[in-house]
Amino acid sequence: MLNRFQAKHPFIRRIQTIFICLAGLSVTGLVVRPIEAPVWQTVKSGQPELNLGELEGAVGQGVLIGVLGGFRAIFADLLWIQTNHYWQQKDQPKTETMIQLVTQLDPRPDFFWINGARMTAYDIPNWRIRALGGYQTVPKSVQNEIDYEQAMRGIELIQRAREFHPKNPRMVLEIAQIYNNRLKDTENAAKWFGKAAAMEGAPHFAARIHAELLRRLDRTEEAYQYLKAHHADLPDPESIAAQIALERIRDMEDELRVPALRRYLPTRTYRTLEFF
Repeated sequence: MLNRFQAKHPFIRRIQTIFICLAGLSVTGLVVRPIEAPVWQTVKSGQPELNLGELEGAVGQGVLIGVLGGFRAIFADLLWIQTNHYWQQKDQPKTETMIQLVTQLDPRPDFFWINGARMTAYDIPNWRIRALGGYQTVPKSVQNEIDYEQAMRGIELIQRAREFHPKNPRMVLEIAQIYNNRLKDTENAAKWFGKAAAMEGAPHFAARIHAELLRRLDRTEEAYQYLKAHHADLPDPESIAAQIALERIRDMEDELRVPALRRYLPTRTYRTLEFF
């Protein structure tokens, strides 16, 4: 009778689940200790930058996943908390190591990939420059080199993420943002914003930024034609996104000196009256 009650009562099942999770976390702690040492040894081996090939060998990714089994997601969450700890300490090697560990352990959440890429591309360059003496001391050429190196690492991380999230426009947008904000590479930023805008579920601002970047590249006519097509495809012509796009279209028409009779006329759907 007791066994039957335990099997059916939801509270008993929940208690059992909690105990199993606690036991799993205890086992996880034991598993991590022997793995952690070779990881940090690889990080501290005297190499100025992480060698991901050696790191993956030291971690023993396949063995770790096999041991953790269904606890991978829980363990990845715990590791991400540790990642934030090292991030707050501005510890570059350990932060980068933990980002690799977390994303390898559980590649399903896009949160790990996107925030890991932002740490890599935006925060770590500042740490490295300050460690060399600060922005007033480090030559601009060295600063640019560090910015480029870390930005490309962030992009590489997102490119790996796309293997697991091929239809997620947030991944493509993140690459576009790094090119635009960190590298000031308008050409590549325009290309990647355009790729993102073409994906299902992409936010409308991706198309507007793509068009604006084309304008900065002196490709205003191309931007004009693109934004007209984008506006025509919007489901609601009265939405804020449509209004903003139309304003940009009018600005470009002024810039291109488009005659009044040739200006873009939004198409609208009107209800027809049916008479019986």
